[in-house]
Amino acid sequence: MAKVILQGFIVVPDSDLEVVKSELIIHKKLTLKEAGCLTFTVTPDEVNPHKFSVYEEFVDQTAFDNHQARVKSSKWVEITKNVERHYQISSGE
Repeated sequence: MAKVILQGFIVVPDSDLEVVKSELIIHKKLTLKEAGCLTFTVTPDEVNPHKFSVYEEFVDQTAFDNHQARVKSSKWVEITKNVERHYQISSGE
């Protein structure tokens, strides 16, 4: 099966920036521990402090789906409810 790649960026409103940055540490740790997670990076933009580049790789669609299910029931989903998400999802070899 082909791996799943999610890439893009998020834009965090000023009112949520500090709490999102704080919770992001936990979100990253939990994601990297998931079965099938190959890579998970969220990098602050050098120019815009509200923008973060996102890059994720999972071994297959099942691992990606499991990640999405976990996130939907996590604290992260509530904290980032006002975040703009701009993602592309593709499959890789």
